Amino acid sequence: MALTTSFNETVRMKLQENPGFRRALLKEAMSCMISGEVEVGKSLLRKYINGTVGFIKIGEDLGRSPKVLMRMFSAKGNPQARNLFEIVAYLQKIEGRRLEVVDRAA
Repeated sequence: MALTTSFNETVRMKLQENPGFRRALLKEAMSCMISGEVEVGKSLLRKYINGTVGFIKIGEDLGRSPKVLMRMFSAKGNPQARNLFEIVAYLQKIEGRRLEVVDRAA
């Protein structure tokens, strides 16, 4: 049985329609990065960006090339911490949320 829409398109639609899903995806992306799953976190951030503001708008607002930003979040991309956190701060601002790190006993 063939799928009628691609997974990425389904995620994009859900991101545009559901603020709770958007916040949860951003939170999960950062949680993955903090726990050492950097590749998963980058992939989730890429999906979040593609489904919300887009790389062109981020590039315009931050004075960066959208192509460079896209490469940062590709499978082989390796963003510097400064660049990564600048983008995360931007995404938090447009989402109207502030993520926090909470220390929990294992």
